[in-house]
Amino acid sequence: MSIIEIRPARLDDAAEMLAIYAPYVLETTVSSEYVPPDMQEFCRRIQTFSEKLPWLICEIDGKPAGYGYASPHRTRAAYQWSVETSIYVAPDFHRHGIARALYSALFELLRMQGYYNIYVGITSPNERSIKFHKAMGFIISGAYQNSMYKFGQWRDVLWMGKQLREYEGKPQPTVPFPELCGTALCKRVLQEAMTKIHL
Repeated sequence: MSIIEIRPARLDDAAEMLAIYAPYVLETTVSSEYVPPDMQEFCRRIQTFSEKLPWLICEIDGKPAGYGYASPHRTRAAYQWSVETSIYVAPDFHRHGIARALYSALFELLRMQGYYNIYVGITSPNERSIKFHKAMGFIISGAYQNSMYKFGQWRDVLWMGKQLREYEGKPQPTVPFPELCGTALCKRVLQEAMTKIHL
């Protein structure tokens, strides 16, 4: 029986996560980057974003199967309750519920932190990703027409959003993820997410 673990990512996971991400850059339009970041830059991203937001890694029998994280949607103060999320799954682990499990954990952790909105940008066409995000509760918010040029073609980026909580009253400051990480609540969320994976 396989051992499944979803846990907060660490800097020493960077090389393995970058190995998952690099093919998305080089071979697909999922990423808007042309060249994968080097290790220093990738570590900088993990370190910078995880000061406030969760980065999660999924391991199957000790092997990295995928990872997901949240990043700021915009940097100005009025946007501080909204984030963007990204999920990347290794090719050998597609169609096992890993993306769904990582998303489920991120949604609950971000809600517990006090965030209200999650947004994702999907390079068009990508019907599989759109269908998946709709199943995860996202709705189409709009599109940036011909805003991305990759592999010799102009492409639209479709934006989808998901509401995490009701818009009632003045929002409270969000809780940095390091304050939640390691708590019994966080561990429960990660354990429940693992049950969504099927091998």
